[in-house]
Amino acid sequence: MPVSNAGRLARRWLYLVHRWVGIASCLFFAMWFGSGLVMLYVPYPSLSPTEALARAEAIDWSAVTVPPPLDRGRLPQDLLLEMRDGVPVWRSEGWDDERHTVPASKGRHLAPVDAAYAVRVASRFGRARVLNVERIMRDQWTVSGGFDRHRPLWKATLEDEGGTNLYVSSSTGGIVQSTDRTERFWNWLGSVPHWLYPTVLRQDNAAWRQVVMWVSGPCIAAALAGIWIGILRARIGTRRFKGGRMTPYRGWMLWHHLAGLVGGGFLIAWIFSGWLSVNPWHLFRSAEPDARAVRAYAAAGVMPAVPLDRLRHVGAGAVRARITDFAATPLVVLEYPDGRRQILDAATLVPSQPKPNAIVAAARVLVAGTPPVAIDRLTEPDAYWYDSGGLPRLPVLRLRFDDPAATWLYIDSATGDVLARLDRRRRAYRWVFDLLHKWDLNILTRHRPAWDLLIWLFSLVGMVTSVSGIWLGWKRLRRG
Repeated sequence: MPVSNAGRLARRWLYLVHRWVGIASCLFFAMWFGSGLVMLYVPYPSLSPTEALARAEAIDWSAVTVPPPLDRGRLPQDLLLEMRDGVPVWRSEGWDDERHTVPASKGRHLAPVDAAYAVRVASRFGRARVLNVERIMRDQWTVSGGFDRHRPLWKATLEDEGGTNLYVSSSTGGIVQSTDRTERFWNWLGSVPHWLYPTVLRQDNAAWRQVVMWVSGPCIAAALAGIWIGILRARIGTRRFKGGRMTPYRGWMLWHHLAGLVGGGFLIAWIFSGWLSVNPWHLFRSAEPDARAVRAYAAAGVMPAVPLDRLRHVGAGAVRARITDFAATPLVVLEYPDGRRQILDAATLVPSQPKPNAIVAAARVLVAGTPPVAIDRLTEPDAYWYDSGGLPRLPVLRLRFDDPAATWLYIDSATGDVLARLDRRRRAYRWVFDLLHKWDLNILTRHRPAWDLLIWLFSLVGMVTSVSGIWLGWKRLRRG
């Protein structure tokens, strides 16, 4: 086939792909841009740690008579003390991922998680009367896999101004989700359409991932074709269209052409990063840390006996007590409704925390015995340890290693807890997904409304491109 004929055929297919695939993709683009702006202000409902602590019962220390349940003197993966329907309980998660809840008070028994239990717990947590309670497997706000271990759930509707719904776990008996009327309304215009998140689809994670990938893929193709056509049809040099114009179009086509040229790069970066949100083909999957190494770091030695009689006085007002042994430093971490923490030596109950040198020495086992090549104490967020909604936990130790995966560890300097583990793949994902999709650089998110203005600017350009494309596609369909 002559080169000229091949070029004409390629150009024709370019126009056809953009025209017909673009009609459908512009509908998705308009939906995604509009719902993304809603998500900027109303995120998907979740029970935040701050809210959970603020509404939790204070520990009844006078009833705590059972010492922490240990495995031959060693800690499980996680161990904490809190209240469950008026009874102090030890909650433990073993190294085999088994979870147990046992009374911390001799002679006390745990009430079954039934409708009456759900009413009591929800009323106490929500500080309002319960109008209705029902047993469900899942709904729109509990559809993700993170709730699987809590199913079935008890959904309690409160008699309050916000129309609050609370969800009680049938396995732990705790509140695991909270939504109000405003969140639910705006999320039907925000997260649900943006993530293609209706319950009927999202309850099958594999099917949902495939739908996201196969919807995003053609949209990427249509956007790339549009950018190419936009460049081909623009004359920026001296040889311009009639009247010195850079574009041959008028009316809606003019708006579509100009908006596509101005915001096309952002649109492609945005839809491509959205496609990456489901980690297609697990391109950014990291290797799981060695379980024995994690156990050696978190529970290396025999725990000393915690003096409960003295802890009753020291821990007055606390709503949660966590027992830890990171970096061979046994601690009791007390948490309070206002978010404060009191960190005490597990044996003496005097204020204590691991020494940085001890953390660094112990953390080597987490990276195959490799010593860190750089150690930093962060008192401000960096490009990887940040929170677009505020400040992350600080200060933290950042340890960088020269292992094959180029691992970085972010460690709570007050407790030794490993807060994040990022290898080369996860750091790359931060840029190709988080940055290109959310533009969540600290310089923007910490100086709002600079972040809002940038997102609104890009989104409005994208909306003009999408809406004009929808109108042009509708006119084409009516003609044909």
